[in-house]
Amino acid sequence: MPGFDHNHLRNRLAAAASALSDNAIAPALVAAAIGQGGARLTRDGALVVETGAFTGRSPKDKFIVRDHLTQDRVWWDNSGAIGPDQFDVLLGDITAHLAGQALCRQDLLAGADPAHQYDVTVLTPSAWHALFIRNLLIRPGENIARSEDAVPVTIIHAPLFQADPARHGCRSETVIALDMSRNIVLIAGTRYAGEIKKSVFSLFNFHAPGQGVLPMHCSANLGPEGEAALFFGLSGTGKTTLSNDSKRPLIGDDEHGWSDNGVFNLEGGCYAKTVNLSAKAEPEIFAATRRFGTVLENVVLDDANAPLFEDVSLTENTRAAYPIDVLPSIARGSVGGTPKTVVFLTADAFGVLPPLARLSPDQAVYHFLSGYTAKVAGTERGVTEPQATFSACFGAPFMPLHPTVYGQMLAERLRKSGAQAWLLNTGWIGGAYGVGKRIDIASTRRLLSAALDGELDNVDMRFDPLFGFEVPMSVPGVEERLLDPRQCWADGDAYDAQAAKLVSLFRRNFEKFGPEANAAAGPSLQMAAE
Repeated sequence: MPGFDHNHLRNRLAAAASALSDNAIAPALVAAAIGQGGARLTRDGALVVETGAFTGRSPKDKFIVRDHLTQDRVWWDNSGAIGPDQFDVLLGDITAHLAGQALCRQDLLAGADPAHQYDVTVLTPSAWHALFIRNLLIRPGENIARSEDAVPVTIIHAPLFQADPARHGCRSETVIALDMSRNIVLIAGTRYAGEIKKSVFSLFNFHAPGQGVLPMHCSANLGPEGEAALFFGLSGTGKTTLSNDSKRPLIGDDEHGWSDNGVFNLEGGCYAKTVNLSAKAEPEIFAATRRFGTVLENVVLDDANAPLFEDVSLTENTRAAYPIDVLPSIARGSVGGTPKTVVFLTADAFGVLPPLARLSPDQAVYHFLSGYTAKVAGTERGVTEPQATFSACFGAPFMPLHPTVYGQMLAERLRKSGAQAWLLNTGWIGGAYGVGKRIDIASTRRLLSAALDGELDNVDMRFDPLFGFEVPMSVPGVEERLLDPRQCWADGDAYDAQAAKLVSLFRRNFEKFGPEANAAAGPSLQMAAE
């Protein structure tokens, strides 16, 4: 709704509060969180919290207001709908619920590029959630100034409010509702803090294409000449680990925009997974978990209040939220030049994909739309095979528009920039999970370095008969046999059968995008049969 008065809404909520913590900094928020109960400090000073029943996002409880703006634009097959009247009833009920409570208000920014910036106010009764989002978004004046043209966004967070499906048009007592016309977000019935962060990203993903900006669920860092490299990948593929490189300043680890001016971070912090975190494997992230003000979600402590990152008794989705500027090597202003390299990360547990492949622009869009990785076999009896996971644009839950909208924008960005796209497999080789072994991190880093530094621009390539992409014949420092996964299997026929299965999964998944998507750029069942 053009001209909506966000200040009136924000001030009305603040005025009804019994007390207001206005843009409090970390020490005050830490003290308040401990005072509210349920939070405690590690021996190093990080704040440990638990999110209760919800240890991850609730995608089925996320709704977008269906109105004149969204009706013909939102990909409703992927998004729940709520009516404008139902949203307003929910807004009124949450406002009444919060009245008389002590509230924390944080006025923050999203978008390091002043031309594409959001003025985000978060109101919550939970001090640790206020600290979380203060860590994750951009704190005005800390290297990035507020633009006079920043678009106002208001997020009202009520974790203890229970929605009524009959009254509010939702599915359960939990609801995440986004009004794209007025840029209001309501979050209720869940304490999982990632919902706040991802709601900002969802708003950005809806509006950015209209401004000629490609929104991206990726990490990004800088090359020696200021050019950006992008890293797309689902959880467990190594996106955060591989983009954190002391020789390449980090632009950001999760959410970015690609405009005519280059790449910019949407956020001002990092939300890193901590399961099995170690100082040796990920020293920068490990160090961040030992600082005062970092929020550790669902991390178990030992008797000495030291984190047990290997303990997943609460959830495997343990997280650390900290400001990006605590890292040793970050890009100035959280921006970078036009990308030179685009990397799609996958952890293929089927043991089929090569460790590295060069993609044509059409193939890059195909793999972007597919968003493939594979989860390893679970612990349930009888489950022995990997499970394929496809998430369009490597972030389908946060993409309100049809994936082909983002795919077409990526195709245009690749055409204009001349950026080279690569598929980097961090998964299994020599057999599927349970038979083969995980590609070692040293080889992965060597392959990535060769791709980023241009070492592979003129090397001999072989044509992959399954996926049609090019695979380097040799890379210095990497065993040649590793580059051809079929050679690494003890039984070539078994590899062929597994490969045909994966090709079929890719093609079946791609059917949902319709004829406007270029399925010909993907794998061929005929080639797999041959």
